[in-house]
Amino acid sequence: MTSTVDTPAPAEQQGRMSHRQILEALSGMLLAMFVALLSSTVVSNALPTIITDLRGSQGQYTWVITATLLASTASTPIWGKLADLFSKKLLLQLSIVVFIAGSMLAGLSQSVETLIAWRVLQGLGLGGLQALVQIAMAAMISPRERGRYSGLLGSVMAVAMVGGPLLGGLLVDTSWLGWRWCFYVGVPFAAVALVLLQRTLHLPVTRREGVRIDYLGAAYLTAGVSALLIWVTLAGGTFAWASTESALFLTGGVLAVAAFVVTEMRAAEPIVPLRLFRDRTTTLAIIASVAIGVAMFGSSVFLGQYLQISRGYSPTAAGLLTIPMIAGMLLSSTGSGILITRHGRWKRFLVAGSVAVVVGFGLLATIDHATPMPLLGAFLFVLGAGIGMTMQNLVLAVQNTVAAHDLGAASSAVTFFRSLGGTIGVSALGAVLSARVGTLVDAGLPEGAPTGAGGGVGLADLADAPPAIKHLITVSYGDATGRVFLVSAVVAVVAMVAIHFIREIALRTESGDERMRAEQPEPALTR
Repeated sequence: MTSTVDTPAPAEQQGRMSHRQILEALSGMLLAMFVALLSSTVVSNALPTIITDLRGSQGQYTWVITATLLASTASTPIWGKLADLFSKKLLLQLSIVVFIAGSMLAGLSQSVETLIAWRVLQGLGLGGLQALVQIAMAAMISPRERGRYSGLLGSVMAVAMVGGPLLGGLLVDTSWLGWRWCFYVGVPFAAVALVLLQRTLHLPVTRREGVRIDYLGAAYLTAGVSALLIWVTLAGGTFAWASTESALFLTGGVLAVAAFVVTEMRAAEPIVPLRLFRDRTTTLAIIASVAIGVAMFGSSVFLGQYLQISRGYSPTAAGLLTIPMIAGMLLSSTGSGILITRHGRWKRFLVAGSVAVVVGFGLLATIDHATPMPLLGAFLFVLGAGIGMTMQNLVLAVQNTVAAHDLGAASSAVTFFRSLGGTIGVSALGAVLSARVGTLVDAGLPEGAPTGAGGGVGLADLADAPPAIKHLITVSYGDATGRVFLVSAVVAVVAMVAIHFIREIALRTESGDERMRAEQPEPALTR
């Protein structure tokens, strides 16, 4: 049923927390989130230097990024469930400590193997921050009022996405700092966030007797997700899609996921309560989140490759050229948040955002190696505006629907599936790009060259290739990128359809803590 709520929201709907208190509490959480997101983007420009300095291989190059993504994706639901059982503030502080430890140890690494191991630790902290910031906001702020504050989160994400690559290039190019400072630079800010959280975040903690952690379910979930993500990451590169290794990874992953589902059906305190999927809004939002994950991660990965390989821009310049997409995200997330708070309607923004994502990818599907930069910037702005209106509001729709005691699990489920969709999407779209580049190189090779030679030509050959072949490779990458965005547009249609069938429910005017007290009226201890 469509909501007809049009009256302005009351000035204070956050229980005992005033607007100033909420901003103070958000200061520490948003600083922690900024540092975490910055650490994800700052390393990308420094990776070539890191791998060269540590004498790493091309396979290890990929795993420096993948290890963090795997750890954060697999741990997100676990952090979310723990937030339903224990102090959200304590868990936030713990995730920051884990992140700081991982960052310091990664900066001290003397080999790529140890660097990858400490990046896993970083990923565990990152997974906690991604889930817990959203959960803490839901506890403090009612869904009706959350829009005005979610714009701040969108701003933090936008600044981190632009600032990370630029900062990474600056640190690597500064002789007296070097690549290790890509890991050290966030530590002081994370420490400040830790202090701010201690002083400003005061969330009531409801004492619950007989709490039991579903360790077996957590183990099955981590094993299943990790096996499937490792398979998607390595298949087509390290081994063939149709191979014994693929069969082993796929079988093991599916069996672990099946065991996880059976365990969750029997557990007293399941990590991911299966009852969440009986709710129409949650199920449709998760389906849409998978597609939006492809949009977020796929666009950033392959857009950067397009700008650097095909168009010849430096990493820093490539980062600057993505500003139109970031501006679209910033403006749409902030603007839609303010309007949602004012009028109480949210579905119209989800629908408009999903349409903009499809249109943006459709426009980007037309690019080639000679597309004018102003035109590309306009396409990116449309895509960014769509992502900004959908990403945060999908979480809002779910948080507004589920029971208060499931807020943590439901919020982290949306984040988890968005990350999962991004990971799978990057690998699948990478395979599409590689196949298309091979076809285009084959078509452009001189007469007499063996058929299928293009399939073996790629980035590894770019530096040593003759000028004519080098030009052919760069042009082929530019022309093939459009195919990647075309596939992304088709996937985004799935999100648009799922969002269309989400039923709009009037936004609640009670915060998560107020709803929790109403559902389970027990004495609460503030920490």
